[in-house]
Amino acid sequence: MHLDPLAPGLAARTRHVAHRLAALGLGVTVETGARYVLDPRRKHGPSLLDPDPADRARRTDLLLRAVGVAADLGAHAVHCFSGVTPPGTDADTAWKRLAETLAPVVDAAGDAGVPLAVEPEPGHLLSTLDDFHRLRRALGDPEALGLTLDIGHCQCLEPLPPADCVRAAGPWLRHVQIEDMRRGVHEHLPFGDGEIDFPPVLAALAATGYRGLTVVELPRHSHAGPHFAACSLPFLRDAAAAAVRTTPAAGPHPGEPSATAEGSTA
Repeated sequence: MHLDPLAPGLAARTRHVAHRLAALGLGVTVETGARYVLDPRRKHGPSLLDPDPADRARRTDLLLRAVGVAADLGAHAVHCFSGVTPPGTDADTAWKRLAETLAPVVDAAGDAGVPLAVEPEPGHLLSTLDDFHRLRRALGDPEALGLTLDIGHCQCLEPLPPADCVRAAGPWLRHVQIEDMRRGVHEHLPFGDGEIDFPPVLAALAATGYRGLTVVELPRHSHAGPHFAACSLPFLRDAAAAAVRTTPAAGPHPGEPSATAEGSTA
């Protein structure tokens, strides 16, 4: 990937990337999916929910490294997710593990001034907006704990329409991922291949005052990243313009869209 969090010389490599981002005028967020980074046999393992405390500590350490990298890059957030509940683990135990393993990361994020943005992910322990609020309450509502909202996940799983999800998430919104999706099917699709009506979503996003990155996430299309970046940016700009035309006093535009083939730490 672009910035290996476990290779030697992290500080120097991070400075190099920071200078490059500044030269190009690019905003950045740090995502921590970490496919096969910690475990060559498990795509996102170990997770914050693993039965072995040593494995959970390895994931916590990765997130702490990510917070440091984010601070050095001037990133607007560090993204993470809970992970899937391991077989044989009851829900109460899983929620306890999640709160305990994330607590030091939230503290570090607060000290660094970089929000930790947890993403509700279909199939994970923390999969809905309601689950995010459960975690927030368990941790005492820390200011550093925010939300990553994936617009496609709203279409896939949430009871509210995506635009209503955006409005409900507004006070805690720290990072936004966007793509098309169909109801009940967790498959990230190029714009126009799913069911989402995007102008109302972007109008709702603008109304929240959110000014961070809005990141196109197409994990299965990394082989054609430049093509889908070229298609996605005009689509979102047209949808944002349509939102302004059809919504009186829509407020400031949401953060400038960007495109990524995969969300991971480096």
